[in-house]
Amino acid sequence: MRIDKIINIEHFSMSVVVESQFWTQMLLVLGEGLILISLLFLLLILVLVSVVFLSIKHGRFYSPRLIRAGFDYVERGLRSVAKVFGLNDSELTLFFINLHNSMSRSDFSKIAPEDRAIFLPHCLRSAKCPAALTIEGLACEHCGRCDLDHSIKELEGMGYKVFIVPGSTFIGRMVKKYLPRAIIGVGCLREIKDGLDFADKIGVVVMGVVNKTDGCIETLADWPELMSVATLGTPKS
Repeated sequence: MRIDKIINIEHFSMSVVVESQFWTQMLLVLGEGLILISLLFLLLILVLVSVVFLSIKHGRFYSPRLIRAGFDYVERGLRSVAKVFGLNDSELTLFFINLHNSMSRSDFSKIAPEDRAIFLPHCLRSAKCPAALTIEGLACEHCGRCDLDHSIKELEGMGYKVFIVPGSTFIGRMVKKYLPRAIIGVGCLREIKDGLDFADKIGVVVMGVVNKTDGCIETLADWPELMSVATLGTPKS
């Protein structure tokens, strides 16, 4: 009986040792795999930052599809490393807005203005604006106190649905109601970036136009750039 017990104990001890070695080996393999993935992730970020830096420096887009795809997955890390290259958040955001517009230009041009919508921020209006807020945004009274008056008339004359909105919730509601095939978003850098992401998720072609100034009241839109985008694919362009 003693001999049997000793054999069983030895057998159990060997099993424990073998199992322990197995899990130790598995942890080592897992650790090496995580290190490799981290290194590849860092390498991807460095490659993307390098391509972005060269694109901005030379005024052209290198490997735009690679940049666009990579940015969606490594945005936070990319922004951190980009600072080492001397690129701040605003420069990087503006670069990707321009990149997005460049890649969307062809599809946008194929859609008629009647199937497009434009969303203008309410901060463009005059401080003395008499417009009332409705369920579809501000209802411009064409009082002539700001540039929205003439611009809205011109855009609506082209066939556009034009909305002056105080927030992103209005945009989602109007897109759901009118189902435009393409939209133009106007606003500050962060608003445009969020709007592009939103439109991409719901499968609507989108172009972004960044305001000349930031703020909450009487900001300035880049009207020449907006009209340049709005006339894409039309006889006027």
